Amino acid sequence: MKKKNKNIIILGLVIVAVVVSVNAIMQSSNSPGELDSFATCLTEKEVKMFGTDWCQFCQQQKSMFGKSFKQVDYIDCDLDSQECFANGIRSYPTWKVNEEYYSGVQQLNTLSSLSGCSIE
Repeated sequence: MKKKNKNIIILGLVIVAVVVSVNAIMQSSNSPGELDSFATCLTEKEVKMFGTDWCQFCQQQKSMFGKSFKQVDYIDCDLDSQECFANGIRSYPTWKVNEEYYSGVQQLNTLSSLSGCSIE
């Protein structure tokens, strides 16, 4: 009987630990990113990034935004090839800013200058 109670207590502690861990992960993924205002401004000004998920340079560009990349208007050319074709996209990543196209990884300061969006 004592062994059963011990196992139940251990199982209870494991469940509590899992619930606490999952809750911490969910809260951190929902917290705002450092560049949310900048990324939102880019989207409001109709700045777009064209790329693919397998492109290493696209991954590098995304990582520059961190969690704030979810605010960027991103077109995955594997999923929306018609829009990429219509925009003449030939390399990844390519940014469209004020109807002009910029190929390759762009520094955040460059995107800021081109778009007029402030990096805070």
